[in-house]
Amino acid sequence: MTTTVALAGGVGAAKFLRGLCQIVSPNNLLIVGNTGDDLELYGLHISPDLDIVMYTLAGVIDETKGWGIKDDTFYFIDSLRSLGFETWFRIGDRDLATHVIRTQLLAERATLAEVTAQLCGKFGVKAKLTPMTNEKVRTKILSGDRTINFQEYFVKNETKDEVKDVFFQGADNAEPAPGIIEAITQAERIIICPSNPILSIGPILAIPGIREAIMKRKAETVAISPIIAGKALKGPADKVLASMGYEASARGVAEYYKGFINRLVIDRADSAQKPELEKLGFEITIADTVMKRIEDSVSLAKVAAG
Repeated sequence: MTTTVALAGGVGAAKFLRGLCQIVSPNNLLIVGNTGDDLELYGLHISPDLDIVMYTLAGVIDETKGWGIKDDTFYFIDSLRSLGFETWFRIGDRDLATHVIRTQLLAERATLAEVTAQLCGKFGVKAKLTPMTNEKVRTKILSGDRTINFQEYFVKNETKDEVKDVFFQGADNAEPAPGIIEAITQAERIIICPSNPILSIGPILAIPGIREAIMKRKAETVAISPIIAGKALKGPADKVLASMGYEASARGVAEYYKGFINRLVIDRADSAQKPELEKLGFEITIADTVMKRIEDSVSLAKVAAG
């Protein structure tokens, strides 16, 4: 039986999950990964958020970059550049193997959930990692009169585009991957990892049925704020919150999650906000949320799961 369901996307989530896996049995954990960031490039299906989690839990992540495989080489991408192709999305040679396997298995009619399970098995990841859906959902950024694919905004343009709106193409007609709703319904706790609320968790919540299932379990749901003293440690969470009309603060995170979480974990740097957040109806836990070492991840996981 699944006792913990974690919603995850990005580097912060992966760092947190490596700690959570130290205190929760892998057999009792379901990680629901964001696939709104997925893209098709060079003929390959790439799932960046799933891979960041998988590589981190496998112990092969490049800690410096926060993505890709440590000590990887880049002969493939350098050769593409020499042939005149755009290479703004860097794929390492060992990382390339993952994408090739995923693409081949999908072409053979395996679902993304089945492929993810196979890849996790090959990398020795014991916790169950599943995509939010088996169907194609893509995060789109509306900037001025342009609609930009997420990875173009995030990687190619380095989050410099003004964000007017965010939407999740295909989400309305998608279904949760098998087992997600059942796991949420039966879980003792649901944890929303320290991820970008709008760009990483938003796509998961946009899949019909997931938000509703979590709302019914509000009392067992905790979120960890990825904003510390008004800033995101990594990525554009602060900028996107502000662009979408929320404060770039723990309060902004709380307002985004209002209605389907009971408890919010905030960093000690934001402890002064506790009284006003409690007035909004949240149980507030103050903790050290910066995860530089595995010990930090384990400590934060104990706070969130407690």
